Amino acid sequence: MTQPIRWLQDEIADRMLQKLDIVKLDVKDLLIVPDFAGKHLDVLAKRFPKVRTLSITEEGVSSFQMWRAKALRNWRTLFSNTASPLASFTSSGRFDIPDNSVDLVFSNLLIQDLADPKHFLRECWRVLREGGLLTFSYLGPDTGKELRSLEIPSLKLKNILSPWDMHDMGDALLAERFSDPVMDMEYLTLDYEKPELLLADISALNLLHLGPDATPQLELLPQKLTLEVVYGHAWALGKHLAKAKDNVAYIDLNQIGRKTRPDSA
Repeated sequence: MTQPIRWLQDEIADRMLQKLDIVKLDVKDLLIVPDFAGKHLDVLAKRFPKVRTLSITEEGVSSFQMWRAKALRNWRTLFSNTASPLASFTSSGRFDIPDNSVDLVFSNLLIQDLADPKHFLRECWRVLREGGLLTFSYLGPDTGKELRSLEIPSLKLKNILSPWDMHDMGDALLAERFSDPVMDMEYLTLDYEKPELLLADISALNLLHLGPDATPQLELLPQKLTLEVVYGHAWALGKHLAKAKDNVAYIDLNQIGRKTRPDSA
């Protein structure tokens, strides 16, 4: 995401938090990925007082900017002064966070930009504690469907990098050992009075590669844009179990307690 589409991040974050209203979860450590200076920080601070937050900051946002944003919003929680950049995760496939260290992963509009979301799910499983929750949103494959029929030589249109619908994601969560996944989807339609605004948004959403010398025929662009927004959450349960094979879960011998008989009198 880039600055022109910040309003969308804020709106989707608000909807994610509304969906969390029915979830009971004691959160001491929270991971936000990608972290950005949005309005949702106020709600998170009130919802989870005295939580420690860990940031995987989106590109262009420094740890100082995040610290300042949280301080200006009267962030009432304890938060880390250091942040790991999102670019580090996308290049390495790993969060710079220890195993079993957070109770909640909050991920807003990231997965559609990942080449293989399975790596993201595995990292979330790794850093979540037993009983922790992953909650996320991303853009589904119907996003920008109005653009697919366009034939404008100066525009290089792209599909989202990860074309997973909510059924694909539900299956992937189960495959990565998450429990009780809940998936939801909605369509948002954006209407535009000026084609320049549409061009800016589809570029910010990574649906377009526009070269520096390109001069697209703006009159050929549609006046609306469809966003398919997918929401989901799932629990990290049974982390002491080995990964199931053939629908059978295996328990390490070290996890089995040994009961001893008291000595006879």
